[in-house]
Amino acid sequence: MKIQMGGKPMFDPDQLSVEVVQILDENGNGDERQLAAFSDEWLLRAYREMRRARVIDERLLRMQRQGRIGTYAPFSGQEAAQIGSALALHKDDWIFPSYREVAVCLMHGMPLEQFFHYVQGRLSGKRMPEGVNIFPTQIIIAAQTLHAVGCAWASKLKGEPHVSVAYFGDGATSEGDFHEAMNFAAVYNVPVIFFCQNNQYAISVPYRKQTASRTIAQKALAYGMKGVLVDGNDVLAVYETMKQAVEAARRGEGPMLIEALTYRLGPHTTADDPTKYRRPEEVEAWRTKDPLYRLRVLLKRRGLWTEAQEEALVAQVNDEVTAAYEAAIASKSGSIVDAFDCVYSEAPKLLAEQKDEVMRRKQRSGVR
Repeated sequence: MKIQMGGKPMFDPDQLSVEVVQILDENGNGDERQLAAFSDEWLLRAYREMRRARVIDERLLRMQRQGRIGTYAPFSGQEAAQIGSALALHKDDWIFPSYREVAVCLMHGMPLEQFFHYVQGRLSGKRMPEGVNIFPTQIIIAAQTLHAVGCAWASKLKGEPHVSVAYFGDGATSEGDFHEAMNFAAVYNVPVIFFCQNNQYAISVPYRKQTASRTIAQKALAYGMKGVLVDGNDVLAVYETMKQAVEAARRGEGPMLIEALTYRLGPHTTADDPTKYRRPEEVEAWRTKDPLYRLRVLLKRRGLWTEAQEEALVAQVNDEVTAAYEAAIASKSGSIVDAFDCVYSEAPKLLAEQKDEVMRRKQRSGVR
């Protein structure tokens, strides 16, 4: 339907509809022809990675409560969105994460020990190992969308086959950076994916108070790019959607906006109390859509997973977390002098002079 306003046709937002892409429903059921496209090996890998992420997230949350790490942003409930999208990427693709994309970063090569450096407030926590194409975790909401577009533009100009992915939450779509990035990406047709994990809340602000749009995905229309709404708790659907978007971007078909509809089961961060703004029945309703449960049901139905395997995996990951934490604690923490080496590849004269001054003062004071 179109309505006339000032003699010009105008879209009626109520008539805009975006179909939700789903392959595996909340009960672990789906069209057998679609499910047959996923091998047993792929399904097992996806589940193991999601279960690993859940165990790590739960441990990190407890460790923060124990005072072992700093403020932490849990992601339980969003494993399918993160793991499914990361599985569709190549090693040379670039990731631009917010503070909640722990699972994505681990999938893309970030060592778990590295993350402990980050949540312990060390400079080394934001310096990725050579060959791990992950930009430093972005705290400023939506700023990473601009960085991702810039990187994608550079890849295009250099003729590289790399795709950049900006990960962000629904709250980021209320920021100007998001809209500037979308517009620039579409105008210059750069290989970037905007991956929005719509977990229903920007801290305490519910989605309905952030935008009058029925979906975030439909915002892509205004910028001249494709937008897709996917069940973010269905790892199969997320993977297929992301795979198609990445392949299209790599072929030179430009950017895409993906909205993964999911839910944050825990607090926004460990400094947040979600009981102040969410009803218990709402949380429980979303627990029935748990991404791990639906895939586990499918695996058990195929005879691919047992409780013994589950227990063994959980124990293995817990050991991995303990080892990574202990290695981080035992490693050298660095000093203020190291901060001067974390911004520029070649320090400008003034910065070099400041570094020399700090080093002299440290030597005079006897501080290491």
